[in-house]
Amino acid sequence: MKKDVSYNQYAGEFLEQLPRGAFLTVKDGEKLNTMTIGWGTIGYVWRKPIMLVAVRYSRYTYQLLEKAKEFTVSVPIKTDMKKELAFCGTKSGRDIDKFKELGLTAEPGKVVNTPVIGQCDLHYECRVVYQQAMEPAAVSESIHKDCYPKGDFHVLYYGEIVASYIKE
Repeated sequence: MKKDVSYNQYAGEFLEQLPRGAFLTVKDGEKLNTMTIGWGTIGYVWRKPIMLVAVRYSRYTYQLLEKAKEFTVSVPIKTDMKKELAFCGTKSGRDIDKFKELGLTAEPGKVVNTPVIGQCDLHYECRVVYQQAMEPAAVSESIHKDCYPKGDFHVLYYGEIVASYIKE
């Protein structure tokens, strides 16, 4: 059963899991992909609950997100999904169907067209309300050197959280 929760009720658990990975899923028409994210945050901007995610231009997910303008984030807080997170963080959806390869269940979202990953416990459904390409000159030297040595910068997507729920 999926129990609706406030967007920030499990923010602590989300932020604790994020460095270990969560799944960012996007569906554009019949094209479906999920990738591992380790950076992002939850907040409150423009009088809306917001999920901020960062997606590199080089990612297949970027191509889908540019068209879909919505995404889901599925978080394994009670389930060990290290293997799946590692796989989805190193393989491209251009080349492989990650859902089929890993036996991941694409469960329909409550509000958006993009599904959530059924094996996860905590889910956020988001609609993009703003996006911003990173400005390389505005990035501190230490972050530029540490996180972008090859210049593969992110686009920051601000998604209004339109549904949040946990499996019970």
